[in-house]
Amino acid sequence: MTFQDKIVVVTGAGRGIGQEIARSFAAQGAKVALISRSESSCGSAAEDINKSYPGSCTAYPVDIADHGAVQEIAKRITEEVGAPNILVNNAGVTRDGLLMRMKEDDWDTVLDTNLKGAFNTVKAFMRPLMKSEDARIINIASVIGIIGNAGQSNYSASKAGLIGFTKAIARELAGRAVTCNAIAPGFVTTDMTDELSDAVKEAVIGKIPLASFGTTKDIADAVTFLASPSARYITGQVLAVDGGMTM
Repeated sequence: MTFQDKIVVVTGAGRGIGQEIARSFAAQGAKVALISRSESSCGSAAEDINKSYPGSCTAYPVDIADHGAVQEIAKRITEEVGAPNILVNNAGVTRDGLLMRMKEDDWDTVLDTNLKGAFNTVKAFMRPLMKSEDARIINIASVIGIIGNAGQSNYSASKAGLIGFTKAIARELAGRAVTCNAIAPGFVTTDMTDELSDAVKEAVIGKIPLASFGTTKDIADAVTFLASPSARYITGQVLAVDGGMTM
């Protein structure tokens, strides 16, 4: 039980990668605060995980792009669950389209959630993390933030920004022994990728040396490693979990 009695906050935990990350921590003894914009998906995810690991998860619906709301929810989590040891910024959205046709709202929505959202949560939990033993911040970026992708200028910018944010925070908090790292998933089987056509899937797999999509568990395993005592001397790094796409 690597994370016995640890307090973990996971954003974007209502489904997919975020829910799997929360489940992995719960399975290893942690108390997990699940944050998601959708009250129904957040509550459903917590209920599902609690069936396997009773009392391990609590749902906190909030839009992480809302700075004031995040400050308030952070106070509630600290009071009701405890001061966090580990923060995982996983929440993210896409609003794809070529830049020529992209609406300002599509740009703002993606940057506000994917990048400002991480700023909001780190800002809200920074003081308790600085006082915590073995504190960790793990930001879920993307290979698209490394290599870019046509039709995703907003998403690429948000994830590249998140990588820069990770490195800056790692330097700022190193003196308090708080590590901050990023994980850059490649193509992972989720509800979103299930909607891709077979032709698109085949084209993507052709660019992946390991010739398959990753799983949500692949990402969750990388997160729990970086959060574990084994990763105490790793900070400011970007771990690509992408089947070799970016090597």
